[in-house]
Amino acid sequence: MPDYHDDLRLAHVLADTADAATMARFKALDLKVETKPDMTPVSEADKAAEELIRGNLQRARPRDAILGEEYGVEGTGPRRWVIDPIDGTKNYVRGVPVWATLISLMEAGEGGYQPVVGVVSAPALGRRWWAAKGGGAYTGRSLTSATRLHVSKVSRLPDASFAYSSLSGWEEQGRLDGFLDLTRSVWRTRGYGDFWPYMMVAEGSVDLCAEPELSLWDMAATAIVVTEAGGSFTGLDGRPGPHSGNAAASNGLLHDELLGYLNQRY
Repeated sequence: MPDYHDDLRLAHVLADTADAATMARFKALDLKVETKPDMTPVSEADKAAEELIRGNLQRARPRDAILGEEYGVEGTGPRRWVIDPIDGTKNYVRGVPVWATLISLMEAGEGGYQPVVGVVSAPALGRRWWAAKGGGAYTGRSLTSATRLHVSKVSRLPDASFAYSSLSGWEEQGRLDGFLDLTRSVWRTRGYGDFWPYMMVAEGSVDLCAEPELSLWDMAATAIVVTEAGGSFTGLDGRPGPHSGNAAASNGLLHDELLGYLNQRY
């Protein structure tokens, strides 16, 4: 199996750079925010963080392609870095600390590009999570000061904690009835949103989570952290990985039931 240690170390350096830029503008009274064509917000910090990451990658990995939320695709080849400079921009612009920079390296393989490295850095929470293919998933302050992640062993829905982002997307897709039935079947529900539920699944503090509509840059880094922690990450269609335009993540023991509820009346 290839050794991704150098790529993982680079991803941490990229995250450090992004953290410094995003934290410098977090809660700034003069933060500039625009509305994109899809009606979602983008701040000057989103753009600055992605520009910094791209610049560092162009120097350190000039042969690799880059896909970012704010500036699209650049380059071609079997290796592609996928970046979400601020996952949770709506939180960021309102001063809510639940946001993160997502950085993933994907490599071409069977079934298309697959994530092989992922870093999720949430500096306002003082948290970071990461994983490399075949190397496990970790959380901590640095590569040398880390705790290995493991998903939970909860095997019954009545004992499970389920996290989600919002209700509107499920309703728009005609999946709301199944979603509500799932919430009635589990022990606990919480609307943490964005990257955080996936990291909680990887840590074992949440057992399952799902979102009805996502982009690749929302999922590439979180997917490998969940799977390297022993969990399952698929689309609502059951296809493994971050390619379905939506996501379902679990400790693996509850995954079939999760998908069953979310697809039962669709």
